[in-house]
Amino acid sequence: MDKARKTEIITKYAKTEGDTGSSEVQVAVLTARITELTEHLRTHKKDHSTRRGLLAMVSRRRRLLNYISKKDHDGYIKITGELEIRRR
Repeated sequence: MDKARKTEIITKYAKTEGDTGSSEVQVAVLTARITELTEHLRTHKKDHSTRRGLLAMVSRRRRLLNYISKKDHDGYIKITGELEIRRR
């Protein structure tokens, strides 16, 4: 992911000006990276180190989404809908 794309995602999901670390921003950035790695793994099926990193990112995103769900359930529904993430 290039710097411009990451900055665009951060500004879209930030709660306030300069917000780069909120859970929602982290989930959005992780989702973009997960999408890119999924496409990479479709062509490079034997790239196991990338697959391991992808699984770690998916786990981190799941933990952040669980936190958002407990803290602000309406926000959880909103962000999963915008990012097209399946909910449990």
